[in-house]
Amino acid sequence: NFYAFHNDVSIDLATGRATIHDGKQPHWTVHLVDTGLHTQTGGRLKRLRPWLQDDEPFLFTYGDGVADLDVSALIAFHQSHRKLASVTTVRAPARFGRLTFAGEQIAEFYEKQPTHEGWINGGFFILNQKAIDYIDGDDTAWEREPVERLAKDGQLMGFRHDGFWSCMDTLKEKNLLEELWASGRAPWKIWA
Repeated sequence: NFYAFHNDVSIDLATGRATIHDGKQPHWTVHLVDTGLHTQTGGRLKRLRPWLQDDEPFLFTYGDGVADLDVSALIAFHQSHRKLASVTTVRAPARFGRLTFAGEQIAEFYEKQPTHEGWINGGFFILNQKAIDYIDGDDTAWEREPVERLAKDGQLMGFRHDGFWSCMDTLKEKNLLEELWASGRAPWKIWA
């Protein structure tokens, strides 16, 4: 949909050929790769290796989260430390509010704000291709053994993101995000 939203496009229905008019296009190559129906997240990354260019780092996300992430800052962070992997970290969203007591009196009342007790995997990564060597095969979940070993080996760095972030794991989250989008208040829509 990128081209349709940003340019005039003509499609020849007989040939399937699309012509993009009057648009400055980014120099992107997009590969749609069949990684298998039952392949785990790590296995999917490993299957992409033949499509990656030279030794260039690459970015990926699980696709079930949105953020107002400064991707250029994430790339600069990754280039600055020379490790194999960078993960975007976000404050853990509170499922419920929190209260603190002074005796029986409520001293503090916080309603569903991000917790300040820790950071979680925000799901946006940049990897050097050598990080793929940490993946055994199709049955490997990226977020388990490979990431744990990268951390143990000192090869995983965390990019702290303090802006908007939300996952979409439940119908409630889907409805909330769709409501934000429909109302024009989607904090992750940072493009023109």
